[in-house]
Amino acid sequence: MTDYFQGNYPSHSVSLTKTAINTPIAEDVSEKLARTIAAAASDRKAGEILLLKVGDVSYLSDYFVMMTGYSRVQVRAIADAIEGKVVNEWHRRPLRTEGKTEGSWVLQDYGDVIVHIMMPREREFYNLEAFWINAERILLPNSDDGRSNPK
Repeated sequence: MTDYFQGNYPSHSVSLTKTAINTPIAEDVSEKLARTIAAAASDRKAGEILLLKVGDVSYLSDYFVMMTGYSRVQVRAIADAIEGKVVNEWHRRPLRTEGKTEGSWVLQDYGDVIVHIMMPREREFYNLEAFWINAERILLPNSDDGRSNPK
């Protein structure tokens, strides 16, 4: 059946689309969005902010931004601060937000950037940093993990 439709569409359209999505310009925009998210989290005193470039090892997203909130109220406040800053600066809302009611692990999905805001117990138990060990770590200024330098 695909042979029938192949004549109606250029055979190279899929590969061109894929190439256009993975351009350095698109990655640069995703990284800037991820840095905006990290800055908003830092403004709300999120701890251990980690920016991972997962696009090279996963198709889920280009970047993950992980951080720790030390109370359920703080986790929700961080999520609200991130959403507000991204709306103001990027005119984007998350495609999906999960866990905000419980407040122990909030996930915000912006498509090219996925945000994980976790309480210390959840962060330690799930240990996403170890799961994504092959992802490139992007250093952030003002991060409290002791290993960061401005890029």
